[in-house]
Amino acid sequence: MPLTESDHMENVCGYLMKYTNLVTGWQYRFFVLNNEAGLLEYFVNEQSRNQKPRGTLQLAGAVISPSDEDSHTFTVNAASGEQYKLRATDAKERQHWVSRLQICTQHHTEAIGKNNPPLKSRSFSLASSGNSPISQRRPSQNTISFFNVGHSKLQSVSKRTNLPPDHLVEVREMMSHAEGQQRDLIKGIECLPTSGHLSSLDQDLLMLKATSMATMNCLNDCFHILQLQHASHQKGSLPSGTTIEWLEPKISLSNNYKNGADQLFATEQSKPVAVPEEQSFAESGLLAREPEEINADDEIEDTCDNKEDDLGAVEEQRSVILHLLSQLKLGMDLTRVVLPTFILEKRSLLEMYADFMSHPDLFIAITNGATAEERMIRFVEYYLTSFHEGRKGAIAKKPYNPIIGETFHCSWKMPKIEVASSVFSSSTKGVTNHAPSSEESLNHVGSDCYTVRFVAEQVSHHPPVSGFYAECTERKMCVNAHVWTKSKFLGMSIGVTMIGEGILSLLEHGEEYTFSLPCAYARSILTVPWVELGGKVSVNCAKTGYSASITFHTKPFYGGKLHRVTAEVKHNITNTVVCRVQGEWNSVLEFTYSNGETKYVDLTKLAVTKKRVRPLEKQDPFESRRLWKNVTDSLRESEIDKATEHKRTLEERQRTEERHRTETDTPWKTKYFIKEGDGWVYHKPLWKIIPTTQPAE
Repeated sequence: MPLTESDHMENVCGYLMKYTNLVTGWQYRFFVLNNEAGLLEYFVNEQSRNQKPRGTLQLAGAVISPSDEDSHTFTVNAASGEQYKLRATDAKERQHWVSRLQICTQHHTEAIGKNNPPLKSRSFSLASSGNSPISQRRPSQNTISFFNVGHSKLQSVSKRTNLPPDHLVEVREMMSHAEGQQRDLIKGIECLPTSGHLSSLDQDLLMLKATSMATMNCLNDCFHILQLQHASHQKGSLPSGTTIEWLEPKISLSNNYKNGADQLFATEQSKPVAVPEEQSFAESGLLAREPEEINADDEIEDTCDNKEDDLGAVEEQRSVILHLLSQLKLGMDLTRVVLPTFILEKRSLLEMYADFMSHPDLFIAITNGATAEERMIRFVEYYLTSFHEGRKGAIAKKPYNPIIGETFHCSWKMPKIEVASSVFSSSTKGVTNHAPSSEESLNHVGSDCYTVRFVAEQVSHHPPVSGFYAECTERKMCVNAHVWTKSKFLGMSIGVTMIGEGILSLLEHGEEYTFSLPCAYARSILTVPWVELGGKVSVNCAKTGYSASITFHTKPFYGGKLHRVTAEVKHNITNTVVCRVQGEWNSVLEFTYSNGETKYVDLTKLAVTKKRVRPLEKQDPFESRRLWKNVTDSLRESEIDKATEHKRTLEERQRTEERHRTETDTPWKTKYFIKEGDGWVYHKPLWKIIPTTQPAE
C-alpha cells in the first residue's frame, strides 16, 4: 500500500515489514506516524487500526538510522532502549519514512529540551585533541580530518559550560554527518577491485573499514546513553548510583557480507534448507524422550582424535573476520550471532564438558581423604587439573552450539590400584605425573576397576543451558551441574561467561561441595586466537565449614605471565588457611600446605584417561557425534562450504521444531534432567538411590 501523501507534519501511514524474532522473522504490519503525539504505532493490518496498537514507540530522543544492509531497511531506536527494525518496499519509500520520522523526532526532542533544563555536570567532546599516539603517527588520517567534521564547531560544543536545551540535537546532526562520511568510506573501499595495487581486500583498508564502523557504533551507543540519562533526569526517575548498561541488539547479524566472504557465513535469516540427514521435525519430534539406560559394555575406548589445526586458516580468512568485527558492538551478546564455520572446533560443547573428567583417578581419590580438610584440598587439586584437557591445542576454536535435546554419553574405567597410587598427599614432594592406563591393563584387572559414567543434555535453547552428570557408584560419589554460556564481544577478544553451578556429593561422608566455573576469553581474534581463563570462583562445603577461593588471572596489558591461577583453602570457623596454590592452570601447579611442605604437579605430564564411547551405529540420532557427523567430516576434509550447509540444516530443523511446538502449544520434554528451581538435576542421581551415610570423624 503506498504511503499517504502529506505535509511534513501530517500523519503518515502504510505497510512496512517488521522484524519480529528469529522464529517468525519478517512480517507485514500497518504503521502509523502520529506527529502530534510523537508516536510511531503499528497494527496487524489496516482494518485493525481503530483497535489498540500492537506496539508504540515514543519518538522523542529516538535515533532513526537507515541500514547499510540494503536500500530498503532502517531502524528506529527509542530512548527507552526498544528498537524496531523495519523494511520498506523500495529505497524511495524508505527515504520518505526516514525523513518524516526524523522531522517528527527532532520536533518532539526539541520540545522536551525547551520545556526542561539541561542535564547538569555533563560535558563531553567528540573531538580528538590530536595528541594521541595514533594521530602523531598518522596525522593525515586523524579521525576528525578523515570524517571532515568541523573541528572548531566540535570544540565549541565541548567548551560550553551551560549547554542549551537542544544540545543533543546539534550533536546528533554532527554525528549524522560523520555517519554519512563513514558510509561513503565503506562504499569507496568496497567499490575497489579485488586485486591489483589498491585492492578492496587490502589488510589496512579492511582494518580501517572495521574500526571506523566500530567507532561509529560506539559513538551512537554513547549518544543513546546520554539521551537515556537526560530523559530520566528530566522525569526524576534515575536513582543515584544507577548505571546504564551497553545496549545490545535484538537481532542477529545481517547476511550482507561482501568482499567474497558471504558464502562462508550462515545467518539466522537464511532460507530454510531441506533436511536429508536423519529425519524431519515431525519425525524427530516423535523420537522417544524417555531416558535410555546406557550399557557401559557397549562402550569402547575412544579412538577419535580430532586434532585442531594451528589455524593458518584465520590468517587466510582475515578479511572475513574483519568484516564480521565491523558488524559487532562492544558488549554485544553473541549467543545468536552465527560465526564463520572455519573457526569451529570439531566437536560439540556437550562433549567438551566431558573433558572435566579426563582425570577420573583424581576425581575418585577425593573421597579417599581421611579428613574433611583433606577432602576439600583434594577437590581443589582435582578442580585445578580439570581445565587443561579442554583445549585441543593452543588455538582458540569454538565447539558446536548444542541442539536442544542433544545428548552425550561416555564413561571411564580406572584400575583401583592406580587410584590408590595416584592420590595426592601433603607428604609427597617433587613433580607428580602418572602413566596412562592401557586397554590391556583394564582387561586384565576386570572387575578391579572403578567406572565413572557421564551424561550431558542440552536442556534449553533460549537461554542455551547444558546439564551434565557424572557418578562413580562404587565410591558413592556423583557430580551434577548446569551451565549457561553467554558470549560477549569485547573488541579484539570474545568473553564467555559460564553461568550456573555444580554440586559434588560424597555420600560416604554426607558432604556436598558447591562450585562455579571461570570465564573464558578468546584473545587476539585477528591474528592467531588463544584461550585464557579469568575470574574468581568459589567452592563451599556447608557441612564441614571448609571453602576455597580460586582466582584465574588474565594477562596484564604489559608483562605478566599467561594462565596464572592462585587459590586458598580455608577453614571458615577458625579463619585458617590450610593450603595455598599458585602456578599456571595448563602447566605446573605448586601446592603449599599448612605444615610447610610443598608439592608440584606438572599437568603436561599428567596422564589423561581416554573416555569410552559407543560406536556411531549404536548411538541415538540426537547423540552429539552422530548428530554432528556430517559437519565434523566436512571440517576434517576442509570442505568449509559443505560443513556450513550441514550446520545450517541442523539449526534450521531446530528452529522449525521450535516453531511447531509454539504453534501447537507443546512444551519441550527433556530426557535426562528435571528442572528444579533455577537449576537442572539428573533424573536418577546417586543420592536418590544410595542413602547418605554420616560417618564419625
